[in-house]
Amino acid sequence: MDTVSMAPKVWTRQAGLTEKRDVWTAMKRGFRGRCPRCGEGKLFRAFLKVDGNCSVCGLDFTPHRADDLPAYLVIVIVGHIVVPAALFIETNYSPPVALQLAIYLPFTFVASLLLLQPVKGTVVGMQWALRMHGFDENAPDDMPPV
Repeated sequence: MDTVSMAPKVWTRQAGLTEKRDVWTAMKRGFRGRCPRCGEGKLFRAFLKVDGNCSVCGLDFTPHRADDLPAYLVIVIVGHIVVPAALFIETNYSPPVALQLAIYLPFTFVASLLLLQPVKGTVVGMQWALRMHGFDENAPDDMPPV
């Protein structure tokens, strides 16, 4: 019986650098809701549903794992805008609580909704540019997805 000894498949970082992926460009394209690779195709098919693939270049978007990160980032961004403004207005002008709630709650709600899709697109673009999760075509076959 002949035994065939095959050399193990060794994955190196250099093998993964076949396609240049600029992080900032991919994040800007994702922020605009466009494909991080070509910048032409739409990234979203609904408000927060990422499309299956790009209609222009065919990039597969299914490996993305944005999960809850966009929501946490939006909370941080909007919180860093609303809280200092509320503290400044409260300490300097002291308006009635009902007026403050009538201003801060709708502003927080609208700002969060307006930022959620661009932030999610930015996260998907960053994951593609950094070859995170399933966006690396040259990953070894025996490496399970995380």
